[in-house]
Amino acid sequence: MIVVSNTSPIINLAAIGQLDLLRRLYGKVVIPQTVHEEITRAGVEQPGSTDVETQAWIETRPVADQALVASLRLELDEGEAAAIALAVELSADLILLDERKGRRIAARLGLHPVGLLGVLMEAKHAGVISTIRPIVDDLIARSGFWLGQELYDRILRDAGE
Repeated sequence: MIVVSNTSPIINLAAIGQLDLLRRLYGKVVIPQTVHEEITRAGVEQPGSTDVETQAWIETRPVADQALVASLRLELDEGEAAAIALAVELSADLILLDERKGRRIAARLGLHPVGLLGVLMEAKHAGVISTIRPIVDDLIARSGFWLGQELYDRILRDAGE
């Protein structure tokens, strides 16, 4: 399975000590060079910075189709554009994106986008985690992850919590 990630899922999970969840769920995650740079630019104080430098299961690759990146940059930030372009190049099975606009564009290009909450649901269904609530609560409290009360309630209801 080929899984490409944008910056935010890595930073948010690293901020709460749950980045290894991606390895346990997918085995390997590929990030474009741009995402690698976004994560490591701030140095070791940035959650995930050390991980993308040292963890073999996080693979950094350059994006060949810079024309696609430039086209996507008209609507998206650099990391999202690069992640989507790399996912297209690799015919990725999954792309991890939290921004709704990015997920919509990825789907339009034939990709299967999933946000961080979708990753947590998949992890629970696969038995990788037993409950979602403490992780979502940590994301909100410790990493500044934002979601409205209605979505919070719905994700917990869908998870049977």
